[in-house]
Amino acid sequence: MNLFMAKTNIHKFEKVKEFIEEFKIGENDFIFTSKGIYERNFKELGIKATVAYKDTYGNGEPTDIMMDALLKDFNKGNYKRVIAIGGGSVIDMAKILVLKNGKCAEDLFEKKIKLEKVRTLITIPTTCGSGSEVSNVSITEITKLNSKLGLAIDELYPDYAILIPELLVNLPYKFFATSAIDALIHSIESFLSPKANIYTEMFSKQAMEIIIKGFKRIVKEGQDARVLMLDDFLIASNLAGIAFGNAGNGAVHALSSPLSGTYHVSHGEANYQFFTSVFKVYNKKNPNGKIMDLNMILSGLLECEVCNVYDEMEKLLSNIIEKKSLREYGMNEPDILLFTENVIANQQRLLSQSYTVLSKEEIKAIYNELL
Repeated sequence: MNLFMAKTNIHKFEKVKEFIEEFKIGENDFIFTSKGIYERNFKELGIKATVAYKDTYGNGEPTDIMMDALLKDFNKGNYKRVIAIGGGSVIDMAKILVLKNGKCAEDLFEKKIKLEKVRTLITIPTTCGSGSEVSNVSITEITKLNSKLGLAIDELYPDYAILIPELLVNLPYKFFATSAIDALIHSIESFLSPKANIYTEMFSKQAMEIIIKGFKRIVKEGQDARVLMLDDFLIASNLAGIAFGNAGNGAVHALSSPLSGTYHVSHGEANYQFFTSVFKVYNKKNPNGKIMDLNMILSGLLECEVCNVYDEMEKLLSNIIEKKSLREYGMNEPDILLFTENVIANQQRLLSQSYTVLSKEEIKAIYNELL
């Protein structure tokens, strides 16, 4: 039984230039990033690699249409290394470029062709949430389904993850907040996963501690305090990514998928909507299982009674960024049944990693409560 794997080599640099020099980035490399990030941090370094911008392929989170267009352009060249510089969307799109004969995203995500890795992958996160820089998961919207699908295979593990805190300095507060909340959810969902073990729990607990302490400082000192903690949040996101890369996420991610796919809500923001509601259901259904350990950890970090941890969590996170109702994104009552059926049909990978099994009626009730 495999307990733990950290396949990605993790490097940390203070400056972008240090990374470029040590890794000898050049003509055989393909860089995928956003135009703003590249022009602000890399353009003046005179890099000879081929550069492609996510902005060229569309806005928002990845779709199969965007990935197909990227694959078409990428296949015109002959590259040895793929370098993804950005948030989870950029990294998720770049991951599929390392696979042999990649032409159609839907074929890749539905595993209709042999998935063989033939290129080196270097990932550089510019947010503090996705953990994609160390995970073996790529997520995209399959447009005909109006939902997201995840491809989780060892071939997608990055070979190198590069942490450069200066790349987060210009991250707008909203994206910082939702991405950091996403990292917190990664750490907590992976802690309760049936696949969790003493190794993954160590990473999960450390990430929880760093993020919650950081959030409490931001509430006390104001939003600008985050700039003093970018290193901490980047590392916490990385730790959470290692945890969920081994143990997996659960129902929070499952329920968020059709919201993201239908109304194009960003990944971290969508997960935020369902976080405490799902965990309250877990706690009600099986209060004497492993969630007892989680609740003890959270009560210590939140400085509250064990019975109040999810109410206190809601208070803390609402002071970081306000949570919207689902109606504010465009969701309506007929969507409740559609989303529920979508989750059951398309998100079994995530549902199978949940702390407790959620029934169809329980999923519907969560959507209805948050509408």
